[in-house]
Parts: sequence; C-alpha cells; structure tokens
Amino acid sequence: MQMTMCRLAVCSLGLVRQGLRLGFPIAPALCPFRTSVRTLLSETGVWERDYRAETRRRVEQWWHPRIQQQWQKEMKEQSSQKKKFYVLSMFPYPSGRLHMGHVRVYTISDTIAHFQRMRGHKVLNPMGWDAFGLPAENAAIERGLDPEDWTKSNIQSMREQLDSLGLCFNWDREVTTCLPDYYKWTQYLFVKLYEAGLAYQKEALVNWDPVDQTVLADEQVDENGYSWRSGAPVEQKLLKQWFIKTTNYAKPLLDALADLPEWYGVKAMQANWIGECTGCYFDHVLKLEGKQTGEVLAAYTPSPEAIYGAAFISILPSHRLLHGTSPLRPVLQRALQPGKNCLSEVTALNVFTGHEIPVVISAKTEFHGHLDTVIGIPDSSGEDVCVARDLGVSWVSVLKSEEDGTHTLINSAEFTGQTREDAFNSITQKARERNVGGHLTSSKLRDWLISRQRYWGTPIPVVHCGSCGPVAVPVEDLPVMLPKVPFLTGKGASPLQSAHDWVYCSCPRCKGPAQRETDTMDTFVDSAWYYFRYTDPHNQLRPFERSLADYWMPVDVYIGGKEHAVMHLYYARFLSHFCKDQGFVSHREPFKKLLVQGLIKGQTFRVAESGQYLKKEDIDFTGAEPVQKGSGKQLQVTWEKMSKSKHNGLDPQEVVQQYGIDTVRLYILYAAPPEQDILWDVKTDAIPGVLRWQSRLWGLVTKLREARQGGETPNPSILNKKECSEARRIWENKNHAITQVTTHFTEDFLLNAAISRLMGLTNTLSQASPRVVLHSVEFEQALASLCVMTAPMAPHLASELWAGLTQVKSPLCSSLLGNGDVMQQPWPTVDPEYLQTPDTLEVSVRINNKVCGSVTVPRQVAQDAEKVRELVLGSPLGMRLLTDRIIKKAILSPRTALINFLVEE
Repeated sequence: MQMTMCRLAVCSLGLVRQGLRLGFPIAPALCPFRTSVRTLLSETGVWERDYRAETRRRVEQWWHPRIQQQWQKEMKEQSSQKKKFYVLSMFPYPSGRLHMGHVRVYTISDTIAHFQRMRGHKVLNPMGWDAFGLPAENAAIERGLDPEDWTKSNIQSMREQLDSLGLCFNWDREVTTCLPDYYKWTQYLFVKLYEAGLAYQKEALVNWDPVDQTVLADEQVDENGYSWRSGAPVEQKLLKQWFIKTTNYAKPLLDALADLPEWYGVKAMQANWIGECTGCYFDHVLKLEGKQTGEVLAAYTPSPEAIYGAAFISILPSHRLLHGTSPLRPVLQRALQPGKNCLSEVTALNVFTGHEIPVVISAKTEFHGHLDTVIGIPDSSGEDVCVARDLGVSWVSVLKSEEDGTHTLINSAEFTGQTREDAFNSITQKARERNVGGHLTSSKLRDWLISRQRYWGTPIPVVHCGSCGPVAVPVEDLPVMLPKVPFLTGKGASPLQSAHDWVYCSCPRCKGPAQRETDTMDTFVDSAWYYFRYTDPHNQLRPFERSLADYWMPVDVYIGGKEHAVMHLYYARFLSHFCKDQGFVSHREPFKKLLVQGLIKGQTFRVAESGQYLKKEDIDFTGAEPVQKGSGKQLQVTWEKMSKSKHNGLDPQEVVQQYGIDTVRLYILYAAPPEQDILWDVKTDAIPGVLRWQSRLWGLVTKLREARQGGETPNPSILNKKECSEARRIWENKNHAITQVTTHFTEDFLLNAAISRLMGLTNTLSQASPRVVLHSVEFEQALASLCVMTAPMAPHLASELWAGLTQVKSPLCSSLLGNGDVMQQPWPTVDPEYLQTPDTLEVSVRINNKVCGSVTVPRQVAQDAEKVRELVLGSPLGMRLLTDRIIKKAILSPRTALINFLVEE
C-alpha cells in the first residue's frame, strides 16, 4: 500500500503540471508516508485535510520560488499591446535591515501589481535604492569603512530580505543612485537646469559646528540646538550654496493640483507648502556711486502691476549682504542702525522698468513668510508710504481710481491705461519673457537649497574658473566621478577638498586652471527623477527614451509614507514639470494617484520620572498596571513609531518565521486602511482573524474535494427549489464580492475592506448545504473566484488552494479545466445577468413587524403601496396569512422592498 501511494505521489497530476509545465524540477515524493508528516498536494499529490502551521510552512516553501520565477518570466513576455499599469513604491535607503514600514509599503504595491496583472495589464513594479546620504558617511567615519562598500553590502542584504518576503519586483529595472550610470544623468539634469537659469549659487545660512568646524544637516542638530557629535551650541554661518529656482514653478505646480483629483488629502498639504501665489520677484542690479557692483538682487512684491511706482528696496538686517562676502557689506553696515529704517548709499536698478531706486535696511527683523528682500511701492501699501516719507524718498503714482472703484494704470510705460487686473497679467508675462522675474510665487516659499558639504553624494558638475566664473561641465564629459577619499573625519570643510588631483582641473571653456565644485547634491535630487529612469534603466545615451517614458508615465499609483507627502512630492513634481518644458516627456504631472500609508507603531514603556524607554524584560506586568521591575516606578504606555532606541521594533524576518509570509501580508492589509497607522499587537483580532480565515479557505477546498470523492456524480438539475434558491444566493454573493473587491482595488484602496468582503463570501460558502456543495456549479464558481481574488494578497496559500481545486473530481466550472496556476488566472468578472435590472422585485412581507415571507411583484409598481397591497393579498402567502385578518394599515417602506401589515390580534 505504501509503495502504491509513493508511485501515485511521484506521478501525481499536480506534480507533473506544476513541475514540467513551468520547467521546475519535480520534487521527490516523501516515502514511506507517516501520519506525523504533513503532505502537500503540489509536492506529493495528497491533499492535507487541515491547514496547520507545518502545512503553511510547506506551502510557502514550495510556492515561493515558483511564484517568483513565474513573475519574472511573465514580465519578460508581456505584450506591448496590453494597457500599461505602473505601480511604484518609494524606494528605500539601504540601511541594511528592513523594518515593518518597508514590509507594509511593499506588500501593498506587490498586491496591487498582482491584481493589475491578473486584470490583463502590462505591469511595471520596479525597485531600486536611494543609496547616497549621510548615514553611509557616518558609518564610514565611525567604523573606518568605505561608504561605497558599506552601501553595496547593505543593498545585497536588503535585496535578500525582500526576496524572502515573496515580493515580486521588476528586478531587471533596478536602479541605484550611487552608481555612475545613474548619477551621470542626475548631473545631466542639473546641467540642463543651470543652462535654463534655474540653478544658481549664493550665500546662505548653514548649521555650523564651531568645535568640529563642519556643516551639520538639520537632523544632526538636537532639539536644544546642540551638535549631536561635539555637543557644542550650533551656530548659523553664511556659506556659498547651490540652489534650484523652484519658485519659478510655484504657480504652475499649485494650479496643476486641480488636475489631480485622486491625490486624497495630499493636495491640501502641497497647496499649503506652496502658499498663495499672488506676487513675484523682479531682478535688480545693485550699484554704488553709479557703478555696477556685480550683485544681482531679486526682490518680492505682492503688487507686480504697480512696479513702475516702486520707491525703494527694503532688506532685513540679517540679510546676507550685511554678513557675507559681498563687497557692499561695509557700506551697508555703516548705514545700519538697529530698530530704524536706514537709507543706504546702495541703489538698485530694476532690470524690468529701468528705474533706479535706493536700498533701505528695514527696522523690522522679519518680513512676511520667508522673505528677506521686498519692493516698497507706496501706491499699494500704506506702510510703504510711511517709510518713503520718513526717509525723504520720492515716488511716482501709478494707480488711478475710477468711479466704479476699479484702478487704471498711469505712468507705467506701455502698460498705461490698462486695468489693474490686466496689467498684473501683462507685466508679469513680459518680465518672464525677458527673463528678469515675473514668475508668480508666494511669500512663504523658498528656492531649493541642494548643496551639502558632504562626501557621499552626487558631485555637482561645475568648475570654478578665475576668468570665466562658474562653468557647467559639458554633457559629453559626464559623469563627474566621485573620487575615493582615504579618510573621512566628519570635521572641517567638504571632504572632497582633500582630493587634490580631482579638485584641480582645466576650465571647459577657456582651458585655464580651475577647481571643481566640492559640494555634493541633496539626496532629494536623486529621488526627484528616479521614476523616469525605471522606464529605461539601461540607457547609456540619455536619462531615458521619451517614447518609453511616455508609454509608462504617469505612474498610475504611487505608494509611500506620509512623511514624504510634501517635500519629496514637491521636488519630484517640479522636476517633472521642468522635463516637460524641456521636451523630455509629454506628461507634466508624474503621479496619477497617491496612496500615502500610515506608520506601523509598537507599544512603548517609559519611566514617568525620567522618560527612559524600557525593554519588555525590564517591566513587571503582573499587576493591574505595568511598572518597572525592581523600582516599581510607574510607566507611561504609548504607541510610537517602531524604533530600536524605543525597544518597540520588530524584525520582519522573525515575524514571518513565526506566522508565515501570507499571514503577515494579510495582517498588514487587514489591520487598518492603508492611510491609517497600525498598532502592532498580536493579541488583537487581526492576527487570529486572518489565521482563522486561511484555515476556513483551506476547509472549503477540503469540503468540495471530499464531497466529490463519493460515488455520486454532481448533477445541478436534481437540486430542489430550496437548494436552487440557496445556490442563487451564493451566485449573488459572489458577484457582489467581485464588484466590491474590484472597486476597493481600483478606487479607494481599502484593502482591509476587500478582505472583509472575501471573508463574507467565505461565510456564505461555509454555510452551504452538502447537496449544494456537491451539485451546484454556483458553489464551485464562487469558490474558484474566492481563491483567485485572494491570490494577490496571499499568493502562496491561494496557489495551493487552486491546485486543490483544479484536481477536484468531476468539475462543473469551466475555469477549473484551464491551464496555469492561480496567479495566471484572469481576474473574475461580474456575470452579465447580475448587472441587468430584473423586471421583478422580491418584497419582504411582515405582519405586525414579524417577518412572514416574501412576494414577487413587478418592479414598475414596487413603489405603489396600493398595488403592492393588492398583489400580496392575492398571493398564496397573503391568502394563507391575511384572508381572515382585520387589516388596520399596510405600510410600504420607501427605502427597502418591505411592506408591513398591521392587523388586529
């Protein structure tokens, strides 16, 4: 008998179909069989009746490599004739270890990718690494490692972790921002920005550690303003920095939010970050004693239409011109009298109007928003009138009041005679055309500071020449390679200054001696365009081919943490708008839909007195409230973002080892809607709930297989009326589930609600009577649809369930006769009959509020109370229950198909 079972196992249909068709080696059967050993249908040809922990482990062990290989195979064979779907999850920094937040975002993207592929779409679900940044440099300093070696090692480790979670990415499109084949094109885009006048250098304040003599990133300054490294009070110091003029795109970026209806919740955050774009900057050439000084100053006004009436330029006492290396610093400092408006000897020539006006040092310490330079126009500001009069500065009136309350421009050159509204548009447009300002922006928005005095980042492709000034490195000479630096100390100036052979070079323009820029770029620059590179990751001639970018873009759904909902998205949108203006792409906006997921939080325990975080083993849980062991001190119990320092983190691989891949996936998807935080607590209903659901799904397949193992052949025609009605309800529930789950996957992404709906269908099938299970095609179809809809979320379990279904005896459902695993099946569609409005309606009948049955009525009279009353009274139900009763009143519900007869008892 054992030998017979072994031969059957080796030759099982499931084994041959799963192994030979996919090109996988056929696994040897386990022989002889022992009752303590769990079997697997796909492996042995024997179905295990119950779904236990060991069965789950074997299911995932068997299907994990097969699902991965099948995904990669199908990605290569995808037809370009299919409709595309680009699902993108924010790429991680390669720290070396995944955390549960990673698991959540990538589980969501993986689930959506599987769903869209099953719907027949050509799917792009890429992965890469945001690999430059300060942590690698700090690790190099602390451990004496090469940042490149440390980063590459971490990438390899994290890629293995991602693979172990069963996540299916397009690994053939992997990008890594610290590799020259990527940062070459980051530099290329910088050069294009520079050529467009959108990249510039000026002095700006930085965080300066006076002990270590180095610049600190904001995250290296603690909440009290001290350096995290030396402990010294951090100072603000002016250094020359590189900026991207994102303010030139403020109004287009703000207006384009109207074209993003599915950016739920994030549009308001973006709009608030940008602010109301009601003013603009104008460029001014600064002069002293009638001579140009080489300084160009951009000044803001909320009333550009009145620019011909400008009386002065006002700067704050903290302005860089009074504290940096400007030649005007001594003159301005002599004029400065703190607390007073001070007229200086410096004048400003407005490049747009040709008018020259004085520069005033303001009595204020701050202007509105983040402004430090404003244009004083008395016609549009009473405050400016006072300043001009106090300083004896004259001005020209440019606004004439009309009888209807409107204003017309006067003394405004070619714009004289225009209404104030028309002049606002025409003046700003003319300024933009002449490239001297006019780009509408807000007073709160600043240009993007991209300079970092760090080593591990993209080198800024600029050389500084004594004759030519700053010169962009020619495109054909890119990339400017990041040189090896023998020692990183974290102290002093930019580490790249020590690479003398690299720093000293020839000017690309005049061939004279020059020096390379030693600042590197903010990593936000690297991540501002990576979604483009995924569309054409191996292109060596340009950042990406336009035709490929136009095919895949915009990203259909972009998934990531809410902490990136402002800055990263703003910079990515800016660069996409810029690429559209450069003719690189057709689409202006990069992301069609956003799915901003919440955090996964763990429980923290802090000593109330000191705020010290405790490990679980240091806590006494025996009492009503947890206290610190030994001291008995009271604890503050909260939920916070998982962190090693707070002792509330989880190792994803340990969690997977304990519960299994599919259980963790289902928990993450079911515990909360994606945008809400998850409070990780295995004692809650979520973990037990998804474990029970998996067992019930397995039990349904067991139920059908065992029903068909008997000698009776399934025959739908022998079902009686009650059983046909039961089968009909199963059919309706199946179609309702398909409708709801598909909607959740495509519109609101409430994947937790999708799982709840599938659980509801599971309940319906679990209650099916034995004859309906055996003889109805509806039960079989519903179970098949349930398995297919479960597959994107629990691919390993669903794959084995499908293997069990497709080998059931005497199948009635045509879908079980086809080829392929569950992940290769098409997504279920609603039966056309379900979508048709029936001619009749079932009206529930109640007598004195007690349900007594139902009566079928024509739909066209279903809202006519008298007609429905007559039909019910004339029906067999009515004649049986109401003929001899005195009816006081019949109430037809306006909302549901229900009529209630109130009768005398």
